[in-house]
Amino acid sequence: MKRGLYILLVALVLVSCSDFQKALKSEDIAEKFALATELYEAEKWSKSKRLLDQILPKYRGKPQAEKLTFMHAMCSYKIGDYYIASYHFEKFTDIYTKSEKAEEAAFLEAKGYYYNSPIYSKEQKETVEAIEKLQLFVNAYPNSDYLQEANTLVKELDFKLEKKAFEIAKQYDLIKDYKASVKSFNNFLFDFPGSNLREEALYYRLHAEYNLAILSIESLKENRLNLAKNYYTAFTKAYPNSEFLEETSEWNKKLNEELELIKTKS
Repeated sequence: MKRGLYILLVALVLVSCSDFQKALKSEDIAEKFALATELYEAEKWSKSKRLLDQILPKYRGKPQAEKLTFMHAMCSYKIGDYYIASYHFEKFTDIYTKSEKAEEAAFLEAKGYYYNSPIYSKEQKETVEAIEKLQLFVNAYPNSDYLQEANTLVKELDFKLEKKAFEIAKQYDLIKDYKASVKSFNNFLFDFPGSNLREEALYYRLHAEYNLAILSIESLKENRLNLAKNYYTAFTKAYPNSEFLEETSEWNKKLNEELELIKTKS
């Protein structure tokens, strides 16, 4: 019984493959259209796309073109070719502005950009583009059923930019380029005021300014010591129960000692 079922399945697959190969070689675009649609509905995206690649130019300007253009873009999206998918979805929305599929196409165009966004440690050009595309979608369709997902994707992409900026500033601290670290963390705090990384950013900014002050030449030391104390005050005021409080308190004591030494010398 099982062997018979297996043979039947193999036979069906072989017939299906045979039909597909025959359609690929056929000059009958109606046959290709029918099989491409059948494969699309069966979620055989790659095979459907191969047929659509052949017939889409032949249907331009015809009533079937709208359906085929959307299917073609969706096939690229489903097989993970997001650059191409976004390009074709954008073309679809430009041409078929009043289509019932226009909203879905616009969202999937933007989501394709989201999928092309790299990990935070790499160049974030695609991430910025994805945020812009998703924001354009939200502005165009403020009542869309995709709105919640779009906003979630934007938040995720925003965090990549936050993480990237944070890690750059932190790296400056690790290599002891404290001046660059302070500047980078100040930029981070200005650009991402509501970041979940804000506590750590304030901590590392204080750490960098503390070291910059302690290691500073005499002519710059007092100003830098006072600035470090200001950063300490800002940190403890914002996070009075921080896990870093004991460590930063020790830094503050050292800052006070250094300021006292300057007073005694003057």
